[in-house]
Amino acid sequence: MKTATAATAARATEENWAFPPAEGWTFDQVKRLELPFDWELVDGCIVVRGRTMLWHNHVRNQLAQALGDARGKPFDVVTGQCAMVDAHHVRVPDVIVYDSTGLNVFETECVPISAVALAIEVVSPGSRSQDRVLKPAQYAAAKVPSYWRVELQRDNQLAVHEYWLNADTRSYIPRPERPVHRRELTTDLPFPLKIDLADLLGF
Repeated sequence: MKTATAATAARATEENWAFPPAEGWTFDQVKRLELPFDWELVDGCIVVRGRTMLWHNHVRNQLAQALGDARGKPFDVVTGQCAMVDAHHVRVPDVIVYDSTGLNVFETECVPISAVALAIEVVSPGSRSQDRVLKPAQYAAAKVPSYWRVELQRDNQLAVHEYWLNADTRSYIPRPERPVHRRELTTDLPFPLKIDLADLLGF
C-alpha cells in the first residue's frame, strides 16, 4: 500500500487520508476533513465508523438521558463525542460519562481520556470485535475506571455487561457480584443509578 511521506503529509486531505505517513496521522492533521462518513483514529489510521440501526441509536440516547438525570457534579454525559487517548488514537464511544472539572466546553474538541469515568459501547453487527475486545483493552490501558458493553440478545432484550478497572493490570474485570444486567441495571459506579432496561426498547 502506498504511504505518504512526512514531507507531503502535513495535513490529511480528501485525496490522501487512506495513506497515512509512516508515523501515522494525528488528530490535528485530520480533524478538518470533510469525509462522507464518521471516523475514529486508531494507530494513526482513519477507521470508518459504520452506520447504526434505529434501536441502537434509541438505546444510546435513552442511556445517556438516564445517566444525565442521575448524575451529580462533577460528572456530565455526552454522546457522539470523541475521546482522545493520544494524538494517534481517538475513539468515539456511544456514551461518555466524564469529569467536567477544568474543561472549557467552548474550546474542547475531544474529551481527554483522563477525564472519562465511564465509556459505553452499544454493540452492532459490524462492531462486535471492536466493542468486545479492542476498545475495552484500549480504554483499560488508558485507565478508564468503568466500561459497559450493551448487547441486543436474540429475544430482542438488552444485556448490559459491566466491567471495572483492575488498576494493577490495566485490564477490565467483570463486576464481581453482578457482571451482566438484564431487565434492570443497578450500579453505584460512577454514581448510584437504576435503569429499567425494558423501557429502553419501549418504542
